[in-house]
Amino acid sequence: MAQDGQRTLAALVGSTPIVELRNLSPRPGVRLFAKLEGQNPSGSVKDRIAVAMLDAAEESGALRPGATLVEASTGNTAIALAALAPRRGYRVRVVLPKGIVPSIADILDLYGAEIEWCEPEAGMRGAIRRVQELAEQPGYYAVGQFSDPANVRCHYATTGEEIARAMERVDVFVAGIGTGGTITGVARRLREQWPDVQIVGVEPRLGERLQGLRSLSEGYIPPLLDLGLLDRRFLVDSASAIAAARDVMRAEGVFAGVSSGAALHTALRVAEGMESRNIVMMFSDGAWKYLPSRPWDATGADAEALDEVHWW
Repeated sequence: MAQDGQRTLAALVGSTPIVELRNLSPRPGVRLFAKLEGQNPSGSVKDRIAVAMLDAAEESGALRPGATLVEASTGNTAIALAALAPRRGYRVRVVLPKGIVPSIADILDLYGAEIEWCEPEAGMRGAIRRVQELAEQPGYYAVGQFSDPANVRCHYATTGEEIARAMERVDVFVAGIGTGGTITGVARRLREQWPDVQIVGVEPRLGERLQGLRSLSEGYIPPLLDLGLLDRRFLVDSASAIAAARDVMRAEGVFAGVSSGAALHTALRVAEGMESRNIVMMFSDGAWKYLPSRPWDATGADAEALDEVHWW
């Protein structure tokens, strides 16, 4: 019989499947594999760091019982905390930049999280500053996905380890850059096993209205990102990411989110000219939260306008 801890929602985090996308391979020797992080309880890879950061904060004594967690997020981390943290007795307050996927707020409201908005021009930096202000008040604890080393350690020990165990060989690993935690942690683990594995980072191309949500091309390097691990870096526009997500749904039946589409779009570009490679992609979430916005309908009509929403 399972232990009580094995019956909790947090016990379901991780151990996600890897599926081969045979119908999308550009040639027989190029094999595409997707790590399906949408299979986590709240639907994204961010469940992993939510559990890891809370565990680390509790073990260190920095997080006290009954605290209100506060975090800056564009969506998935906020949802992960809202789903998992109340099970431990914490309230959740999230600071969101305007311009994110509209349904994010609806999901957070259903989970009972408190929401505070900041202007898109302030972006994540503005949201992080607001979190730091709130954390100075009694009873608040800043989670810190952009700076907590537990983020990187978690992906090294779980995500990277799962890929290393499941694959006979990884030639290329493709993942969104985001906080830097996933790509840094996984890359360190994969490089131990395959020193010549190519690490490819993916970033969204953002519109002018979202200028505060900086990318590496605009000089912002996430504190957790080990830039020296990256072999290549791609900026992907929203229309290309959404079109690729639609393609993988139709070709493989994988209900992939927009960041997953960006990873697939990038992997296919990397595969150009390759005759024999194993390419593993992080499919960081599923498509459920995007359904109310119906981005697939807009990919051909006004592609540039799609870059004015922070889809991933």
